[in-house]
Amino acid sequence: MEALRNPATLVNALFWVFYLAILARIILSFLLPMTGPRPNPLLAGLFAVANQLTEPILGPIRRVMPNLGLLDLSPMIAIILLEIIRYVLVKVLLGGG
Repeated sequence: MEALRNPATLVNALFWVFYLAILARIILSFLLPMTGPRPNPLLAGLFAVANQLTEPILGPIRRVMPNLGLLDLSPMIAIILLEIIRYVLVKVLLGGG
C-alpha cells in the first residue's frame, strides 16, 4: 500500500523488476545451452518471460550498437540507462527536480 501513497516507491519497484529480468536473461542465456537439447521447462519458461520483458529495451540498444561478435553489451548499457531514468523520475516525483 505504500506504493500507492508514494509514487517513487512504485517507480523503484518497477525498475527493480526490469533489473531482475535483465539479470535472469543473462544468467539463463548461459544455463540453457548447458542443459542440452531438452532444457528444463521451468528454465525455458523463465527465459521466455525474461526475454519478453527485456527485448523492448535491449532490442533498440542492440540495433544502435556495433556488432562485437559473441560479446553483447546491451544488458549493461540498458541497466545504466534504466538507472539514469529511474534517478530522474524519482527526483521529479519527490519534488527535487
